[in-house]
Formats: sequence, C-alpha cells, structure tokens
Amino acid sequence: MGSQAESREDFYWVEDREPHFQRRKDILKAHPEVTQLFGVNPRLKYVTVGMVVVQLTIALYAHLMPWWLFLLVTFAVGATLAQALFLAIHEITHDLAFKSKLHNNLLALFANLPIVLPFAMSFKYYHGIHHWDQGKDGEDLDIPTVLEAKVFRGFVGKVLWFFNQIVFYALRPTLVKPVKPDKWMIYNIIFQVAAMAIFLPILFQNGWSGLLYLLLSLVFAGGLHPTAGHFISEHYVFKEGQETYSYYGPLNALTFNVGYHNEHHDFPQIPGSRLPQLKKLAPEFYDNLASYNSWSRVILDFLFRKDITLYSRTKRK
Repeated sequence: MGSQAESREDFYWVEDREPHFQRRKDILKAHPEVTQLFGVNPRLKYVTVGMVVVQLTIALYAHLMPWWLFLLVTFAVGATLAQALFLAIHEITHDLAFKSKLHNNLLALFANLPIVLPFAMSFKYYHGIHHWDQGKDGEDLDIPTVLEAKVFRGFVGKVLWFFNQIVFYALRPTLVKPVKPDKWMIYNIIFQVAAMAIFLPILFQNGWSGLLYLLLSLVFAGGLHPTAGHFISEHYVFKEGQETYSYYGPLNALTFNVGYHNEHHDFPQIPGSRLPQLKKLAPEFYDNLASYNSWSRVILDFLFRKDITLYSRTKRK
C-alpha cells in the first residue's frame, strides 16, 4: 500500500517563502489576462441557500426514516451537504459570493446554520492566517500540533485522528492561538444560538433523530466520507519539496473546486467555479506539479504509508 520507510519524527522545516507568492507574480507577468477571472461567483449565494434549506428540511423529517435509511441518507446526502457547506463558507469568507463584505458575512452566518455550532467567522480569521502565513510555526493552525503528531502515531493512531479530525480542526485554534472575539464572531455566536433556540425545540418534538442527523453528517463529513480526503491532499507532503497539492477528480463538482488548491492559494480572489480556467490558462505553471485524481486513494495512502505522518507538513519559523 505504499512506502515502508521509517515514519517522520519532525516537520519539514524550510526557510524560503511559501511558494504561492512568487508563482502568483510569475503567472501575472506571463498571463496578465488572469485578472479577468477575479470577482464573485453569482451562483454561490443561491446554491448555498438551497443547501441550507435541504439540510434543515431533511433534519425535520429524519424521524420518518427507518434506521438503515437514516444512516444511508446521513452518509450519502447529509455528509455531502455538510462538507459542501464547509466549503461554501470557505468561498464566502474569501468574499466570493458578493462584492460587499457585509453581504458575504451575512451569508456565511446563514450557511453556518446546519453546522449547529458557530464557526464561520472564527474560520474566516484563522483561514486568513493560513493564507497570509502559510506554514508559519504557531500561526498556521491548519497544521497539527507536536502533541497530536506524537500521540496519534502509526496506523491505529492515524485512523483515530483522521476520523476525528473535525474535532481537532475545531479545538486546535482555540487552544493554540485563542483570540479575543471581534464583532462578527460575536454576531455569529448570537445568531447561531438564537437560531438553534428556535429550531432545536421543533426538532425535539419528534425525538433526537433530527439533531443526530445534523451531528452525524458533520462526523461523517470530517472522516468517513471520501470528500474528507481534501483535508489531507491539500498540504500533506507526499512528494518532498512540494508544499501544496491539487486534486483534479470528479468530487470537485460537489466541493466548489476546492481540489484546485495550488490554484486557489495562488489566486484566492478567483472563485472556485473559475479555477479550472486558471489552470487551462497557465498550464506551464501547474502541469508539472504532483497532483491527485482520487481523494479516497489519498486517504488510504495517508493511513497505510509509514512515511506519511502528522509530521508530514511544511513549517517555517
């Protein structure tokens, strides 16, 4: 199932700047027409609203399903929608749904509803750091901590970590780099608590199945679902010397093209819907990079290869 090399005991430490800064400059010099791809995706707001409505509607009627259908729908539909909502929020927090930051923030609050806990505005803050200071020690909290890497070792450790990675992504920022909430983080908390105070009693009229549907959708989306492979494929070092990786498989159609990750980091102001155009426009900058066509294969390689561990990330001082 892959290399049997010894597992890593430390991160990949580099001194040079993250690769996207220079490649962005080079692409703009070679293809100034790339700027025509900048802007918003006018369909994003409609798709996002539709996903929220569908996810909450299924939760309302989840009690009508037998247990086997409940699990099937939760995995096939709920987890897919949960992952898509995570990635819709990712797009929205880059201000790619509206020209106005206010309207993007309001849409992010709405998209957060089926995720149960407030997360959109804190994600916006920490994800911004991930772009500005990619790989910087103590700043880029997309990278596992040393404690995570030491505890979750070997096949069993990686399985436990991977299937619960959504918990680590949620808790890591607040434990490693807590910040004083800004006004939009507070708005996010107030709006989500108020919405859940109205919605959850309606769900509970028919038992716990509705809330269980929403929560299990998140759990499946964070680990068991094939789309969870994007968490690993984006920045785990599978080819030494390369820091960011793209995925060009069919699941991009369900995830706002988040697989085009080198392209996204090069130009965060281009919506996912137009990232394939960027790759087509500047193939000489992307075709020579290692990439993936299967997130499921990425997951299996991460779990089974001894040379891939939680240390397989690039860091900077």
